[in-house]
This record gives sequence, C-alpha cells and structure tokens, in this order.
Amino acid sequence: MSSRPPAVPPSPESSPIASERLKKQKAASLVLYIGLVLLALWVVRGFIVVVAWAGVVAIALWPLLHKVSNNRWFRGRTTLLATVFTLLIALLVVLPVGLGIAQALREAHELNDWFQSVRETGIAVPQFVERLPFGAQQITAWWQANLAQPLRDSAAMKGLHSPTVMSLGRHFGARALHAGMVFAFMLITLFVIFQAGPRLSGSLLKAARRGFGDSGADLVAHMATAVRGTVSGLVVVGVGEGVLIGIAYFVTGLPHAALLGLITAIAAMLPFCAPITFGLAALWLLAQGSLAAAIGLAVWGSVVVFVAEHFVRPVLIGNSTRLPFLLVLFGILGGAETFGLLGIFIGPALMTVLMVLWTDLVQ
Repeated sequence: MSSRPPAVPPSPESSPIASERLKKQKAASLVLYIGLVLLALWVVRGFIVVVAWAGVVAIALWPLLHKVSNNRWFRGRTTLLATVFTLLIALLVVLPVGLGIAQALREAHELNDWFQSVRETGIAVPQFVERLPFGAQQITAWWQANLAQPLRDSAAMKGLHSPTVMSLGRHFGARALHAGMVFAFMLITLFVIFQAGPRLSGSLLKAARRGFGDSGADLVAHMATAVRGTVSGLVVVGVGEGVLIGIAYFVTGLPHAALLGLITAIAAMLPFCAPITFGLAALWLLAQGSLAAAIGLAVWGSVVVFVAEHFVRPVLIGNSTRLPFLLVLFGILGGAETFGLLGIFIGPALMTVLMVLWTDLVQ
C-alpha cells in the first residue's frame, strides 16, 4: 500500500498574511467598482437629467401601467403597451405647445401691424388713466412725453435691432433645440422603461434589498410614493387652477380664453407660476381700459393661487407621503431652488427619506 504523506498544517504566520491580503483585495475591488461607476456616470452625465425625467414620469404612471397591463388587450403585449403610453405622453406635451405656436403664428401678422403703427404714431394714452383716483395728470404727462410720440428713433426701438437682441434670440433658439432633444431622448428612455415593465421594478427592489437590507428597499418604496404623490398634486392642482382662472378669462371677455386657460394650467403645475399668466392677462385688460375686469381677474387669480399653493397642494402631496405641511413646502421650494424644475419632484422624495430616518431613530 502506498502511504500518503502527512498533511502539512498551515503555518501560524501564513494565516494572518492571507487574511490581510484578502482584506486588501476587497478594498481594491471596492475602489475599482466605485471608480468604474463614477467613470460610467461621467460618460453619461449629459443624459442623467433625461433618465431622471423618464424615471419621474414612469413612477407617476406605474400603477396605471400595471392596471392596464392586466387588460386582455394588452396582456403579454409589453411593446404595444409601452408604445401607447409613450405616444400619449408625447401628445400631452406636444399638443399644447403646438397649439400655442400655431396661435402665435396667427397673431404674428396683427402684432407686426401694431409694431409698425407704434413706430410711426406712438402709443395713445389708455382711457383708464383719466379715471384714476390720483396721479392721472403725472402719468398722462409722462406718457405723452415718452410713449405717445413716434418711437422710430427711440432708444427702445433701436435696441430691438441691436446685437444683444440677436444674441438673445440665438440663445433662445439653442435652448429650445436642446429642450426638444432632451424630450426626444426622454421619450425613448420612457419607452424602454415601460417595455421592461414589472421586471425592472422587481430588479430595483431586489438590488436595494440585497445592498441595503429590508430597510433600504422600504426607503426606495417610500421615495417612489413621494414622487408619485408630488406629480399627482402638481397635475391636479394645476388643472384646477387652470379651470378656475379660465372661467375668469371667459367672464372678463379675454380673447382666446380657452387657450389662456390651458397655458395657465400648465404654468400652475409649477409652484407660484400661475400669477405670471393671469397677471399679464390683467395688464392687457388694464391697457384696454377695463379697470374693473383687470382688478377682478387679479384678485380672483390671487385667491385661487393662494388657496391652491398653501393648502390644497401640500395636503394632496402630504397625504400620499405622510409628510407634514412644512416639509412638503420646503421640499418643493428647496428642491426647485437647488435642482431646478426636476427638484420639484426630488425635494419631497428627499424630505420623505429624512422623515423615515427620523422615525426609525426615535422609535
């Protein structure tokens, strides 16, 4: 029989060396992984905003997508379902913008005629100035000296042809083109997310649970709920403000009241942006001599916006996220100030994280 050589026991010195080497390898792997992730993020840095917008829209529509996917017409047809949802999102954005551009082109001829008339004859003093309770004479004298005369040689008219205005026009065109490209890539990303369907959400929750435990997965779910509640609150309140202020447009006799109501609804989806639209409309009424209508529109719009922004919107968002009113308000305004338009949705999600961590700490 062949004898097997006896096993050599591990040296006491070799075990600590191997353990130390393993620790260094794990640390090096972690550094390598982090470096590769940061490099990948730097490569796609121009598309992070696109993915974020697509994620916000997908999170907001996820319950509806899941409900429709169970319908017999769409069961198992993920590509068709993703196509329908993506086209609907595109129409909801492109249709109002297209209507606004078409209306602006129709009004461009009249605006050009008015502009030429102002160059030759100036702007007449509005009738409402004479009915002002005080300051009518001073305003009339200033108007006659500065605006009632032909404006062809005025500094303002000359400034309209300056290189600065041309530069601003080119900058606006470049920004509009960039926004269009971002929207196009967002639709493509959104289609891919919709097509992935529940598999994507399940993978994300599984990765969060594996990396951060059950508490991490719950935190991700809370953040998604916060984003969904924020989108719902912004859309519901925006449509409500647009309808209520649009009724005032009809009552005061403003032209294109339906289009103005649509523009106001879109603006009202952003906090405190609706006053810009009804404020300009009130100024137009004031310039036409309708002092009472202008004051009524301004007062009604201010009341609607105050109630919606300070009470309705925070309650809608707070009920879905279980956030206090102050945290909702700080999340929306602070997020918008820090991250821009996208921060309106990121802010409440971060406040939700803060609230969850605080709850876990005090329990």
